[in-house]
Amino acid sequence: MHRAGLSGTVSLAGRVARPIRQPLPQSSGGFGGADGLARYIRDHDITHVIDATHPFAAQMSHNAVIATQQTGTPLIALTRAPWQATAQDDWTHVPDIAGAVAALDGPPERIFLAVGRMHLAEFAPNPQHFYLLRLIDAPDGPLPFPDHKIVLDRGPFTAEGDLALMRSHGITRGVSKNSGGTGAQAKLLAARTLGIPMIMIDRPALPSRPEAHDVAAVLDWINHDKTDLGV
Repeated sequence: MHRAGLSGTVSLAGRVARPIRQPLPQSSGGFGGADGLARYIRDHDITHVIDATHPFAAQMSHNAVIATQQTGTPLIALTRAPWQATAQDDWTHVPDIAGAVAALDGPPERIFLAVGRMHLAEFAPNPQHFYLLRLIDAPDGPLPFPDHKIVLDRGPFTAEGDLALMRSHGITRGVSKNSGGTGAQAKLLAARTLGIPMIMIDRPALPSRPEAHDVAAVLDWINHDKTDLGV
């Protein structure tokens, strides 16, 4: 958007302590639900909204749909195409985090738990496993796992790096959200190479809205919409 000469604000949820700086102005911490976002849209004369949130940020996407309907503001979602298993993958699909927790109710294993910092406490019912946790920021407090290893790192990751990581920790199973995209796909490629089964958490249901899978398509949408409006 900056290179295209478009003005705008990048809104961050505030979940990451050191977000990557962007060339556009940034706000952090949300707006106070759908009504708060609608007020922001009106108060700042926002003409277009791009929902580029994580595929699992369901509440934020719901709020964007409601707020843009209230204000009559055009909305598009920049989404990542979901990952698809190949014949060489061993995936067990579960509908949500609770399903992943239930799927780990078994004998001790060495788990690569790639679900993000916010969900770690939900896996407390299964303390029998070793957990490898790759996080952007360190946890806020003690974790409910007697045996774990934290690796602080930020993607994109490589298949070679994740192969080495899984091998060095003797990983026997992985847990991942189906986030899609290429930045975090390396763990799936590594698991495929090593024959490690994955518990794959399916995406939540989201409201219907226009979608694009790359930035160029979003910019085309903005430009066509501005032309239609005579801007």
